[in-house]
Amino acid sequence: MDSGAIRRRLARGTAVLVASGLLALASPGSADAAPTQCVGRKVKVLPFGTGTVQVYKRNGYVCAVTLAERPGRRTAMSVSVQARGNRPVVDSGQFAVRAGPVTVHAGHRCVRVSGSVGPQSISTGWILC
Repeated sequence: MDSGAIRRRLARGTAVLVASGLLALASPGSADAAPTQCVGRKVKVLPFGTGTVQVYKRNGYVCAVTLAERPGRRTAMSVSVQARGNRPVVDSGQFAVRAGPVTVHAGHRCVRVSGSVGPQSISTGWILC
């Protein structure tokens, strides 16, 4: 095979990869495919009046996300995870769907999780010990 044929094959392969990547980014269901963006096993669901905090755990890491009960309109939302002995990791602001995800390395330590949507909130004591 001469060098021209190799270059053509590489160019064709690159074009296919770029096109498939663009299609994956443009697909309408891509936002719904991973609503939380946390990895691991869901270990807690903390419902409250205006939303829910979901807590995930994997390989010593704890991840949390706050989901609004009625997504769509931007409102004050927050999520916080704190491993015992460390400072909390917080994501807060004006969001339409969710706050977070926030992830901390907890190892075998307890964590404290809190979240809020609008005026209502939830907070745990030390959990996952």
